[in-house]
Parts: sequence; structure tokens; C-alpha cells
Amino acid sequence: MALPIAFLEQVQTLLGPKGWTTDPDRLEQAATPWRGTYKGQTPLIVMPKTTSETSKLVHLCSEHNVAITPQGGNTGLVDAGTPHGEVTLSLRRMHGLRDLDSFNNSITIEAGATLRTVQDLATDADRFFPLSLGSEGTATIGGLISTNAGGVSVLRYGMMRDLLLGLEVVLPDGEVWHGLSGLRKNNTGYDLKHLFAGAEGTLGIVTAATLKLFPKTAKSTAWITCKAAGDIVKLLALVREHAGDTVTSFEMIPANALEMVRKEHPQIRDPNPSQHSWRVLCEISMPKENQARSVLETALAAAIECGLAEDAVIAETLEQTQRFWTIRETIPLSKRAYGTAINHDISVPVSRIPDFLDAADKQLKRNYPGVEIIAFGHVGDGNLHFSACEPANRITPKLAENAAEITHLVHQLTTEFGGSISAEHGVGRLKRDELIDIRSPAATAAMRGIKSALDPKNIMNPGRVVPRD
Repeated sequence: MALPIAFLEQVQTLLGPKGWTTDPDRLEQAATPWRGTYKGQTPLIVMPKTTSETSKLVHLCSEHNVAITPQGGNTGLVDAGTPHGEVTLSLRRMHGLRDLDSFNNSITIEAGATLRTVQDLATDADRFFPLSLGSEGTATIGGLISTNAGGVSVLRYGMMRDLLLGLEVVLPDGEVWHGLSGLRKNNTGYDLKHLFAGAEGTLGIVTAATLKLFPKTAKSTAWITCKAAGDIVKLLALVREHAGDTVTSFEMIPANALEMVRKEHPQIRDPNPSQHSWRVLCEISMPKENQARSVLETALAAAIECGLAEDAVIAETLEQTQRFWTIRETIPLSKRAYGTAINHDISVPVSRIPDFLDAADKQLKRNYPGVEIIAFGHVGDGNLHFSACEPANRITPKLAENAAEITHLVHQLTTEFGGSISAEHGVGRLKRDELIDIRSPAATAAMRGIKSALDPKNIMNPGRVVPRD
């Protein structure tokens, strides 16, 4: 991992004392993802302050054939932003607001700003930025674009790619693509912003973005109990018949996930205790609060009458709404209560979710007696967070020893049901090789061709998303 002396000297001169570090503690922190499930290594962290500095820095890396791993909040889950010998390029010093246009409903901000910063700036301008996820206080805009993040509002507003209007990107040779724009219509050739969104830093470094804002809305949120996953899918269709595309979130939560959360956090309570197997967290957004509540009440009354929902509670206050969401957002970390949790970020067509869950449950329990399945997520867009778990005190079976086989089984079933093995967390190094056998050869060849054309020296986050020939 020794870096050329000339390179180091030029970097130090370019960035100044605040723009780089080799402090061992900070290197270890940069090389350790937030879950700590694997570990990397890096010889140097560089922290440019401007796009110009980033451009010159990347040009130096290209000249000296020094590989780079761009890093935002280090909240990724697929080993994309963890360095494995590369120089870590942190964008956390680039967080400035460049423009906010309320009439155009757009904001232009640098890539190191956190998601919460964008949300707050939008609120201050009487606007709304809809992307929402658990790590929003840490995850950065550049990282969210590079992974094409999803979150809980995809059903109405789409993925991060759908919220993009323009990008500024430093290319692998150091040149800058000035693609910032607030235009909704701009048919002038290849839409390059969509190429960099989801590329996980393999094609260039996003330094700034122009994002869509929306008028503020009022929300009405319900906690619903259901008997079966099949009822939840039908319930979604019924609610959308009443509320149309104002359905913002529709989250399915199994009873065992709720129980897991309550054991880990005894202060959390089920908002509507029930013996039934499923809960749904449903939220609709409209211009007026009384509008949203009225529509949701009507939809839920119809659902209860026809047997798709057993009962429902609509939040009366913002505090109650937050309590509903706290349960949902606490599920991922509560899995620490298990000795082993083998996690999968998958998607299947909404209509096939019940059959997929049934097939996966039966096959895993047949192969691994005693396994517990925690399956929750954004049912409105087909995204499931599917985990095979076992308690810490269980001696057999040891799921950790069979993790690769379990993941292969889950991914094989996902593919058979017409789904994707990477819904919203990305590919990184974790799923890179497995996707070679799932993608069509033409798709893999095209991706390799794009990577080779833009990054012929393979210095930009090498080994992520698509391997070289």
C-alpha cells in the first residue's frame, strides 16, 4: 500500500494540512463500515474542499495510477465505500448549498451534505425533499446518488435517481462534467446523470447535485393489523383505489419483528396489540391534513369491512406518528439480539410477495430446522429485507456456517420469482460476482465497456459493481 513519494508531496501541497491525514485511528475508522461486518484498509484519507481541488486531486491519482474509493457517510451495506487498499476520498468537507429555487422546486447542494441537511433546507424554504431512511443524519447526498438509495417513500416519489435533475461529476482523468441543471425537460443526447446514479463511484466522483423539491404536504399515518401477507397486497390495492398516488409509504412488519423490537427496547409498545401475524404502516400525503385523514379513514373502513384488515389505528398527533415509525426504523438494529442474522436486500413483483415468502419460509425451515425468518420492508415497491436468524443461545443449527448456502437459496428463489437480489443497497463487492451469473452476458459486457471507456486505468473504486474481464 506504499504510495509514491512524489504523489504524497503533491497531494499535501494541493490540499493543505486540513485536506489529508494518515492518522491511524482515522484510517481505521474510514476502513470500518458502520456495521463492522468486514474490514478494509487505506493508506491515506484525502478531503478536498472544492470541486477544483477534487479535479486536481483525481488528475494526480490518474497520473500516478493511484486507486480511489470515494466515501460519504460510510453507511453502506454492500462493501462499496469501504477501501481495500485504495486511497479514501472523503467528501465530507464539501457540504455547501449552492442554490435553492423555490419556484423551480429545486436545490443544488454539494455531495458531502447529509440527507437531513437537505430535508431541513427544504423545510426552511416551505418545500419538501421526500427521500427518507434510517441513516439520514449521516448518509451524504453523494453516497445516496452513487448507490441510488431508496427509502420509505419510493412508492410515491421513486428512488434517488428519480429525484435528480442534474449532477456535477469529476471524471477519472480529473476532467469535470458540469451537468448541474434545474430543467425537467432536456433531451440533448445521453442522460449522463442516470449513468452515474447507482454506479457506486466506479465511473466518477459526484461533487454536487441539483435535486427535485416538492410542495409541503400533510400526512396521515395508520398502524394496521392483518392476518396474512396476501391480505396486505390486496390492502395496498384497495388503499390506492381510494387515495391514488397519494400513498407515500406502505410498510409490512411481521409480528415476530415487532416482538424482537420490544425485547430489545422494552419502552416500545405495539400501538394496537393483536395476535395476528402482520402489521402495516401506511402513510398518505395530501395538501390538507383533514383531507388525508378522511381518505385514509374511508379506505381503512372499507378494508375492515371486506376482511383485508382486522383493525387499524390512525395517528392523532405527530408524536404518535413518530412512535409508529420508530418501530419500523428500529427493526434492522434490533436483529443484534440474535446470534446470527443473515440479511438480504431483495425485491420481487408486489403481486408475488406472498408466494415468495411462503416458498422461502418452507424451504429454509426444511433445510435449517429452528431458523426464524424476519421479513419486512417496502411492500409498495416490492422491496423486502429478508433475514434468516437464530437466537444467540441456540447450539444447532449454526446458520453462520451455512451463510453462503442460505444466501444462494434466497437469491435463487428471488430470481425464480422474477425479482432482483439488489433492491436498494447496491452491489459493491458483496454481490458483484454473483450478479455475473444473473445478469445477461450482454448487460455485463455493456457495463464493462462503459467502465473501460470512462476509467481505462481502473482507478475509480475498482472491483465494485462489475469486475473487469
